[in-house]
Amino acid sequence: MSLKNFGKAALLVAVVAACGKNRQQVTENGLKYTIHEQTEGNRKGKVGDILTLHLTLMNNKDSVLRDTHKEGTPFQMLLQVPPFKGSYEEGLTMLGKGDSATFYVSADSLFTKAMQPLPPGVQKGTDIGIAVKILNVQTEDEYKKAQAADFDKQKGVDAKIIENYIAKNGLAGKAQKTESGVYYVVTKPGTGPTPNKGDVVQVHYTGKLLDGKVFDSSRTNPQAGGKPAQFQIGVGMVIPGWEEGVSKLHKGESATLIIPSTLAYGPRGNQGIAPNSVLLFDIELIDIQKGQPGQPGGMPQPGR
Repeated sequence: MSLKNFGKAALLVAVVAACGKNRQQVTENGLKYTIHEQTEGNRKGKVGDILTLHLTLMNNKDSVLRDTHKEGTPFQMLLQVPPFKGSYEEGLTMLGKGDSATFYVSADSLFTKAMQPLPPGVQKGTDIGIAVKILNVQTEDEYKKAQAADFDKQKGVDAKIIENYIAKNGLAGKAQKTESGVYYVVTKPGTGPTPNKGDVVQVHYTGKLLDGKVFDSSRTNPQAGGKPAQFQIGVGMVIPGWEEGVSKLHKGESATLIIPSTLAYGPRGNQGIAPNSVLLFDIELIDIQKGQPGQPGGMPQPGR
């Protein structure tokens, strides 16, 4: 083949490849999809991998139902065997790091399989558009190693942030440190016992960011109804920093907990709490009981 003809052939291949992008296609199982970006030869996701991705959910009128870009935190998922024909899990196995696509999935199948009602704005018999951008593809082992490395790095970052906060606010000598790195400053001493694993405690709390902004309080939270939060020590009902900090307090005592992000809501954050945020909690330990916990009523949930 002459160089001239080779150049024409290469151009033809490039044109054909480009035509495959941004054109809706259908798999043998009925999944409708459009590839936007795809790098040939890179590692594709497979069942058992952990995918980190941004996704945008749209109804059949292109109204956005969810957008992780705006949430500020990408979505992570374990890639599982497609639960039904035409599910987007099948499409994810076509994609690798850096790739993007939109999948069109039956809303009836998607929400029925998840045992959820159709959300507002989604009509029965229509498709949900799921636009994805793959940020990373990892085996479970790779994911765990990366998580451990990120955790250790963030621990160091949090420690410096807390040290600076203590120095700036004149808390040196007042703040006591637990084994895991939670600091607590007693603001009103108590004379009662401290809780043990399995005990049920009642506390009033106010959660704040380091700048003083309040994001939750048992006294004003409508779910709590102004009542103390109640949880059992040692069973993972609250974030680890809460559990460790409250365990150091005496009945009737009030204190401020300074909790590293690694013992709070971590890299995913929570409603009103940015990822990797060091948190303050003003805690009043009202009561300690033996036995089973009652209704939790507005308490912070574990950062999973």
